[in-house]
Formats: sequence, structure tokens, C-alpha cells
Amino acid sequence: MTRDLAKGDRVSWNTSQGRTLGVIVEKKTKDFEFADQKFTASSDEPAYIVESEKTGAHAAHKGGALRKLASS
Repeated sequence: MTRDLAKGDRVSWNTSQGRTLGVIVEKKTKDFEFADQKFTASSDEPAYIVESEKTGAHAAHKGGALRKLASS
């Protein structure tokens, strides 16, 4: 089980361009579709919709791909 992340948490994740910073905008605990892709999620293994601080773009990630950042 991944550590508990919540809406509003500041996080970072890896992309092909390097590490990206953003904020969790939604926690998903049921399977869902995002950007024409299917994602699996459950209460034990949630997925998250995150918003990039730099571009404002949204992306979906499993909790294990996200690193929670300290509040500033």
C-alpha cells in the first residue's frame, strides 16, 4: 500500500523531460478513464490526478510514482 496522499498535497514525479512538480487535484479509488487511457485504482491502491505547476496540464499517476514534498 502506498503512503497516504490527499487532494492539495504538493508532489513530484518523473517524466521524460525530468522531475516535474505539481499538486494533487483528485484521488481515484475506482477504475477510471483519463486522456483516452484506462487506469485501475482501488482504496488500497489509489491513483491520483495531478496538475503540473509549470504547465497546468493534468496527468494520472499511481501513488507509487508520486513523491510528497514538504509544505513551504
